[in-house]
Amino acid sequence: MSYGTMALVYDELMKDAPYDEWSKYAEKMFLHYGEDISTVLDLGCGTGEVSLRLSQAGYRVSGVDLSPDMLTLAQSKTKPGDDVTWVQQDIRYLEGFGGTDAVISFCDVLNYITEEADIRLVFSRVSEALKQGGIFLFDVHSRHHFVEHMEGQTFAEVYDEVSYIWFCRAAEVPGRLEHDLTFFIEDGDIYRRADEIHVQQSYLIEELQSWLHDAGFEVEAMTADFKDAPITKDDDGDRIFFACRKK
Repeated sequence: MSYGTMALVYDELMKDAPYDEWSKYAEKMFLHYGEDISTVLDLGCGTGEVSLRLSQAGYRVSGVDLSPDMLTLAQSKTKPGDDVTWVQQDIRYLEGFGGTDAVISFCDVLNYITEEADIRLVFSRVSEALKQGGIFLFDVHSRHHFVEHMEGQTFAEVYDEVSYIWFCRAAEVPGRLEHDLTFFIEDGDIYRRADEIHVQQSYLIEELQSWLHDAGFEVEAMTADFKDAPITKDDDGDRIFFACRKK
């Protein structure tokens, strides 16, 4: 998924996304679990909102994304003094990083890794990129959220420059969703239609814990929905946060 059309309208669609909360969560976890965190790798950085916030907070950030269109938008937001490097890579085959203090991946990026072998590969590559004792933070939509709030649902929004219709349907694979997205994008006096299909996979907490352990991580904390209380079950929240340390 390269987010070809969506990149054109992504910031408009995501203008209410909790970027400040993701950034604050990351900084809080760095202080609580990290040791001398200065370099951060942001996987699936999109148009760079979290990367830029962390850079402005004093971290040296590398933002990685598969989509060149997303990275072009991220680069356009970069101001003199922002210590950010933008890198186009598939995070399953992450390379060129080593000794990094912390790796983050927010906004359910890992739900787009739809095969067990691939998410295991991501965890392994993240481990290779981190220093010993380095911190790995990520979030995923829970299976509970997929089933209770997304399967079979239709969402729509109308803005001045773009409108969309979004159908969510369950796929044949348990825990998998297919998103049919239709955009209508203003182009002069007309609106042009564009269609994309996105696929996401939810994973059970115990699966992720096991795969993280196999990749050399210790799970320090599991929380949900930007709250501090620890969780133990998939239905304890919609967005599950993992704070992990490389052993």
